[in-house]
Amino acid sequence: MTRLQRLEKHHIFTFVSRMCIGSSPTSSKSNLYSHGQRPISQFPRFSTLQVDFHEKRHLQVRREEAQAALLEHFYETRNLPFLDAENLSRNSPKFLDRLLKAVLINGDGENDCDFRRLVTRYLRYHPVNEFEAFFESIGLRPCDYASFLPRVSISLSDNELLLHNYYALCNYGIEKNRMGKIYMEAKEVFSCHDGVLQSKIKSFENWGLRQSLVVEIISGSPRLLIGGDNREFHDFLEKFKKLGLNLGWFEKHIRGCDSCDWKCMLEVMCLLGELGLRDDQIGEVIKNHPGLLLECSGRCTLFLFGLLLKFGTTRSGAQVVFHHFPKVSVEGFTRNLLRSYQFLVGINMPFRDIVRMFSLHPLLLGTCQLKKVGSLVHLLNCGVSRICKMVEEDPYVLRKWNRGVRVERLQQPSRAARVRGVKARFLETLGFVEKSCEMERALRLLMGKGEDLQERFDCIVNSGLSLENALAMLRSDPRVLNMSKDVIERKMDVLVRDLGYPVSVVLTHPILLTYTTKRLKLRLLMRKWLKDEGSVKAKSSLRSFLKYPEERFVRCYVNPHPGGTQVWERLKKRMDSSSESEMA
Repeated sequence: MTRLQRLEKHHIFTFVSRMCIGSSPTSSKSNLYSHGQRPISQFPRFSTLQVDFHEKRHLQVRREEAQAALLEHFYETRNLPFLDAENLSRNSPKFLDRLLKAVLINGDGENDCDFRRLVTRYLRYHPVNEFEAFFESIGLRPCDYASFLPRVSISLSDNELLLHNYYALCNYGIEKNRMGKIYMEAKEVFSCHDGVLQSKIKSFENWGLRQSLVVEIISGSPRLLIGGDNREFHDFLEKFKKLGLNLGWFEKHIRGCDSCDWKCMLEVMCLLGELGLRDDQIGEVIKNHPGLLLECSGRCTLFLFGLLLKFGTTRSGAQVVFHHFPKVSVEGFTRNLLRSYQFLVGINMPFRDIVRMFSLHPLLLGTCQLKKVGSLVHLLNCGVSRICKMVEEDPYVLRKWNRGVRVERLQQPSRAARVRGVKARFLETLGFVEKSCEMERALRLLMGKGEDLQERFDCIVNSGLSLENALAMLRSDPRVLNMSKDVIERKMDVLVRDLGYPVSVVLTHPILLTYTTKRLKLRLLMRKWLKDEGSVKAKSSLRSFLKYPEERFVRCYVNPHPGGTQVWERLKKRMDSSSESEMA
């Protein structure tokens, strides 16, 4: 009968240990990953990429047997409750590693047909420190609990207050793998006498908090159990209720938080009020974006506010940012702002323009995950100066340059567009307003290369006109710059030296410069003769003598005078002969 009972116990412990290894309960997984540890099956000392399936299976079976032996040792030999023994053997992987290593060194590691028996024999003659397994099972690392180990005791049953308060926390609903934080920050809790800890925990329910919320609050802020941060927590709770927020909502979003800084979260709520938001608006903002209050206990929000002020955002602008905060994390929004600043600096944007961008478009810059400047220059096939100009003209072009978005190469401007740009820059230097009707008219009438316009304009000024008069003439008729420098000089000589007109005549009649030299000289000489003859038609304006075709000009001005036809033919012959001589 005794042997049958022993066989049953052996099968029970083996079954429990294999269930622990095979399954992945939440508590076990949380403990394994709470400090960034890898699963046991990935430890290099037990498995590598080179071992085959049979070797891996062999190591797994050996581990299961060792865990079953450790469970039996805690339960039968050390007389710990079964659930505690299971928890210690199941959630202390590093402790189990050291045990396996010691067994393999001291025992016959190769003859392990019954490896569980080897572990049991080792534990019989080499007692282990139960506090090491206990502290690891509640979420502490060896480097964390090394200073907490008793100097003269290795049995948990020797510290009744520790176990009593441990059970009190467990019975209230606090997860075992979160008790390590409580032990680290409020070690005095585990020294409370009978009933003291329970009364402290129950006092939180007197503030209208449900048990599940109290569990989260104590797990995130253990110092509340020893009187620390009580004032800040009370002020936070009063302000929280004043904003019209529901404690059920708070419990939902605080679940799983590692730490809670009540003072910092209170500062966030007060900050939103100082920005001009009403209590109901603050409650709505926090309800829509819990991260503003709970992400790093509000530290990310305070850092973001300081960053916005540093970049030139006003308090009213910061209010708009928080009131219309996008559906992204506060940390991500802040990171995007910093990357946007680096991007704007990388495209050589002047600092005053960067400040203007941050003051006018903080939400845009905080939601864009921009590519690096070097990559964007390569993708767009253009320089940083053109990118900077594109951003200044339309800041929302940044959304097209987000990471993961395909960027099309920019088309190079056509020759006509380049010539138009040169002409526009020339006109801007003379005072024309960009994109105005006056500039569009001038661009439409101006012909030729844009690089020659300045030389032609200087030629008109050097002929005797002031800069203001020359500019007025250009505004009146931009076509005066459609001729080369030599043609302009020759026509000015004809008007002033040959015909005796003052230079100022081109101010009232800039169209004179747009006709050919032959036409200009022939018709103005005829006009002079008709004027000397006292013809009535000679009183007509200079423009009327030049604008008509030759046939109509002869009919209207030459034929009415008796000797007009002879003079006209004589002048034409003289002009033709002078033209031939010049060509010769």
